Amino acid sequence: MSPAPAEGLVPASARTSTGDVSDYIALLKPRVMSLVVFTALVGMVVGEAQVHPVIAFASLVMIAIGAGASGCLNMWWDADIDALMTRTRKRPIPDGRIAPEEALSFGLTLAVGSVLALGLIANWLAAGLLGFTIFFYAVIYSMWLKRSTAQNIVIGGAAGAFPPMIGEAAVSGSIGLETLILFLIIFLWTPPHFWALALVKSSDYARAGIPMMPNVAGPDSTRRQILLYTIALLPCGLAPLAFGFGGVAYLVVAGLSSAAMLALAIKVHVRRAGEPSSRAAQQLFAFSVLYLFLLFATLLAEHGFGLMRPLGWT
Repeated sequence: MSPAPAEGLVPASARTSTGDVSDYIALLKPRVMSLVVFTALVGMVVGEAQVHPVIAFASLVMIAIGAGASGCLNMWWDADIDALMTRTRKRPIPDGRIAPEEALSFGLTLAVGSVLALGLIANWLAAGLLGFTIFFYAVIYSMWLKRSTAQNIVIGGAAGAFPPMIGEAAVSGSIGLETLILFLIIFLWTPPHFWALALVKSSDYARAGIPMMPNVAGPDSTRRQILLYTIALLPCGLAPLAFGFGGVAYLVVAGLSSAAMLALAIKVHVRRAGEPSSRAAQQLFAFSVLYLFLLFATLLAEHGFGLMRPLGWT
């Protein structure tokens, strides 16, 4: 597969890197990496498998490096469109601080190294899942889906949903129902989260030629789909209660945060027709991050810190 098009959009100075350590860290998308590590950690604890803490910690480090490799390869491929978007044009490659070929070598080295190391440290099921996730994000999503279909976020969201399963596989050598449910929560959370951002940044995506839902189907259709995906998300968010791995604290947190998530999605849906950017969409985008964090943090507290108080019906 050929490199990203429109290479001329990347400054000529990028052919000789002038960046420092912070620029290479930025290539790893540290905020996304932290979310991957967090959700993988929750995947490790919900199954309550017994594993040496050193192995668990080393596995998390390899999962983090693999996530960083995905982000780096994504930035390498997307350098041309990043240069056209206001929120991404100061990234290290389009801004000329890191040469594209150096970013590619950096990303590939981290990808191969993290997968091999995870296989040796934990097991090859976890390593295989990590390798597939890197491939899915860097190739299936970045190189194909992102530029070809308005369903890019829906299908591509699977890449961000795999970490809980990788975490469980690393400590138990298997994948259980609990992390399959966590996969579904993240998978269904992704469209309303990113489409809310797309409503706000639709002009940026249009300038870069990315077929995000608001630019293809229109803002009104996007708002409707945000609401529908949110309605589909909420039962999955409450599923840990039904399957016995969410306790009293999870009932309270998931119930309140789900109600707030639905209220914000409804607020986005009823906004004035034709409005591409709105305060409601910004509120939903911001709260959706908190929603996911609250659900996973509560599960981590219940299982990882012994705070689980089972519900009477489980």
